Amino acid sequence: MKPLRILSIATLFPDAARPNFGLFVEKSLRALAAQPGIDLTVVAPVGLPSFPLSLHRRYRALRALPHREQWNGLTVHRPRFALVPRYGARFNPARVAKAVLSAVGRQSFDVVDAQFFYPDGPAAMRVAETLGLPFSVKARGADISHFGHAAATKVRLVKAGHRAEGLLAVSESMRRDMAVIGLDPAKITVHYTGIDTARFHPGDRAAARMALGMDGQPAIATVGALIPRKGQALVIEALPALPGVHYWLAGTGEEEGRYRALAERLGVADRVHLMGAVANADLPQLYRAADVVVMPSASEGLANAWVEALACGTPIVISDAGGAAELVTSPAAGRIVERTPEAIAEAVRSILAVPPSQADVAASLAGRFDWNRNGRELAEHLRRCAGRS
Repeated sequence: MKPLRILSIATLFPDAARPNFGLFVEKSLRALAAQPGIDLTVVAPVGLPSFPLSLHRRYRALRALPHREQWNGLTVHRPRFALVPRYGARFNPARVAKAVLSAVGRQSFDVVDAQFFYPDGPAAMRVAETLGLPFSVKARGADISHFGHAAATKVRLVKAGHRAEGLLAVSESMRRDMAVIGLDPAKITVHYTGIDTARFHPGDRAAARMALGMDGQPAIATVGALIPRKGQALVIEALPALPGVHYWLAGTGEEEGRYRALAERLGVADRVHLMGAVANADLPQLYRAADVVVMPSASEGLANAWVEALACGTPIVISDAGGAAELVTSPAAGRIVERTPEAIAEAVRSILAVPPSQADVAASLAGRFDWNRNGRELAEHLRRCAGRS
């Protein structure tokens, strides 16, 4: 049988300037490429504003990226498209589609795959129409909770969903959210993320704490961008009710200054540790070192950090966002709480009082999250979309 030739569009994809950017997309596509009978080409368009804003340090490293390279075994094209920061979301699909078509030239494909719903989905629709191909789109979280409701983007997003041959969602909850904005649930397949169990697994908590310079005090942690949606401020506000507990924040973002000021004002600055960007390779150590991972996000699909923490044997305290109930299926896995400092503090106290074993926490995942399964299911889905099942 001829290989299935897949054109995958991913505006969320790592590069030399942003090695952790969309790392979960890279892992899924690597798992897809490893399946038999798959010929995969990845296009990861790079948005750059016009001169002189393109000279800003935020974009300087992006300008230097190669237009085509081998990235961890994948052939990746990185064409540029004109980006209008903050106000240009409605124009991005057309610009991304033009960049994709310029990158692949006369290559032939059987199906187009969009790894994020906006702008990737509407861009994939344009590319597929130009090439006369079926296409699929995957929903991950903010692409539906934000772009699926914003006036400037909803119409394009829903149109792409209607025209797609098939749709994917990272959780059953995301599937329901997609139905709310008018997408056909019968077209949507739940496609869970994977986990590298060779890296994310229970380990020596004391050794991990020593390596990070933690003392013997209880430790809670959050992994994610320092932005309002992730809810780190709520955790800082919970600390006065958690005497002696130290809070470790992995990530960077616009709220860092406000979080430092909030910790000072509440008198807990000596217990709040802003770690900055933490390499993905170092995350297992942080998960193992923490007694609890706390992530009260306002919205999520099914956060990779939730799965990674559980795989390392650390319980989670999370808000009722996205696929939370699909992960926290037992007390060993953690708690789902209201997004208030009081509820967060109470949940952390209850776990610290009777900590579950690492083995019980990791077992709560029940083998549902595996990259080989993820790649196999994605290959099967795209074969169905291409009429090759």
